[in-house]
Amino acid sequence: MTFESLKPQVESIILNAEKAVNERLLAICTLLETHVNYYNWIGFYFRNGQKEELLLGPYVGEPTDHTVIPFGKGICGQVAVSNKNFVVPDVAAQDNYIACSITVKAEIVVPIFVNGKNIGQIDIDSNTPDPFTEADERFLEFVCTAVSTLL
Repeated sequence: MTFESLKPQVESIILNAEKAVNERLLAICTLLETHVNYYNWIGFYFRNGQKEELLLGPYVGEPTDHTVIPFGKGICGQVAVSNKNFVVPDVAAQDNYIACSITVKAEIVVPIFVNGKNIGQIDIDSNTPDPFTEADERFLEFVCTAVSTLL
């Protein structure tokens, strides 16, 4: 399934007001995990109030111990500080990487902005080396913009 064909499904999930926000976020994670074969762990992290840390939100994939991530630590923590997408083709080459699983080979993190403020991010791990392209970035930016309307 192509990213373009997933966009209306993401929009449909966002617009389903009968479900709680976290249910919709989990549905997006499930949609992506089901239809993008190299997306092996998909989750949302959100800023913890005024604290400089991220809290794990809805996700699909292997359980993780990384439920709280300080700003600046790991890929997610770096995105919380930089406010920029971070694509990691090879996690083994990253000094500031928090390993969740030995099977993870690559990671992409895209921030979510509400009123110009970085309030969270989508984090995707892949067990495939160097799978992420510019198309992934643009699609995940679309997802994050859609998610921002819920928050």
